[in-house]
Amino acid sequence: MTEENLVTATATDKAVSDPAQQETFDISAKVRQLLGMKGAATGETSIWKIRLQLMKPITWIPLIWGVVCGAASSGGFTWTVEDVLKAAACMLLSGPLMTGYTQTLNDFYDREIDAINEPYRPIPSGAISIPQVITQIIVLLVAAIALAYVLDLSAGHDFPVLTCLTIGGAFVAYIYSAPPLKLKQNGWLGNYALGASYIALPWWAGHALFGELNWKIVVLTLIYSMAGLGIAVVNDFKSVEGDRALGLKSLPVMFGVEKAAWICVIMIDVFQAGIAGYLFYIHENIYAWILIGLIIPQIIFQKIYFLPDPLHNDVKYQASAQPFLVLGMLVVGLALGHAAA
Repeated sequence: MTEENLVTATATDKAVSDPAQQETFDISAKVRQLLGMKGAATGETSIWKIRLQLMKPITWIPLIWGVVCGAASSGGFTWTVEDVLKAAACMLLSGPLMTGYTQTLNDFYDREIDAINEPYRPIPSGAISIPQVITQIIVLLVAAIALAYVLDLSAGHDFPVLTCLTIGGAFVAYIYSAPPLKLKQNGWLGNYALGASYIALPWWAGHALFGELNWKIVVLTLIYSMAGLGIAVVNDFKSVEGDRALGLKSLPVMFGVEKAAWICVIMIDVFQAGIAGYLFYIHENIYAWILIGLIIPQIIFQKIYFLPDPLHNDVKYQASAQPFLVLGMLVVGLALGHAAA
């Protein structure tokens, strides 16, 4: 029995021995199930809850935040009812619809691996049939494209920017999960695709909805996505043994745990610092100093938690450091919006 399993078993035994703790334990497991997190309850029979679990709501949050940053960088968002509703619709597009599509698609193509590693997941457990999963993928994608087109019309776009971004994002999600390319099997390509999907794509959507998407925003957010690559690598440490056994070329497998940890933190810090440098270049000095102030705690948490033991402290590091990274994204968005005003 591994240390993780031992801790889980001990917690379960304690919960069973105390009715109050058992109730709390059950509620926590059910919440995890609905959010699509590990440690979820099993045996759910409601098809709608199973569909929601496939869409992993916990993963929607970064995409929704990316839309906020894009709206800020456009310089065109105002606190009117119309703009708030348009922003909410764009968040629905990036979060529940497109991220839900991506997560369902990923589970569909990972169903054989999940049957070994996570047999309780909805597809390998038989809680939902393959035709039902395929229908969910199609419905989410069609709904996303339709909503993107409506948003293009509401924004008065001559060229359907949001529709094209949605189709492009769907294509990236497909080649990330599906053979023959299956980018997720490569530590560099897969994690960059993930980073760009979480930072650049929703940022572009939010910016295009309230302003004109230009090459500077595209390039800056693609550079920022290199920091997202580093964040994505953090998630690879917990599965290094499984990845090695399956022949997946994650960075910890290719370079070893220690070197991969250093690559990870360098990517996160250097590219954020590069964005801060650009803010100095365009004379948004206050925002640049705020961004640097948000990078420093991340470096401290890397030194305290992540670099000494990335295998066991990955979650603790993410919980401590990532709030500063996402706040930094908003600072950059506000700076770019201020510069465009």
